Amino acid sequence: MNTRFSNEVIAHIKGQSFIYTCACPAQICKVINESRALFNYQQQCLNLTDTDKAVHQALAKTAESIHVLLEQCLEDILQIEGWDMETYQMPESMLKKLMSEFSEEMGDGKDSCDFGQ
Repeated sequence: MNTRFSNEVIAHIKGQSFIYTCACPAQICKVINESRALFNYQQQCLNLTDTDKAVHQALAKTAESIHVLLEQCLEDILQIEGWDMETYQMPESMLKKLMSEFSEEMGDGKDSCDFGQ
């Protein structure tokens, strides 16, 4: 299976997305990992009977097709949101916005938590 994003990059994007509660890239990363796992599983099953082989080839082909679309979707999302496409870092403006929204949800409207002090 050809991949545009390495497993390490997928893990990095997913981690940043979860840390900063930006779930869209993380959700796409999760499904990319699942499509890779499905493809790999099908590759391991291809040595069974001819009928099973045809079934597993069909599933592997579909998983590979879906994977291409998912990786393109991830790239599109990262570009729309302004991620650095070399380091796969979330843009600073998005981090500030998410931190500000979190602070507002905490009820104080400040950029940092004072824990009642």
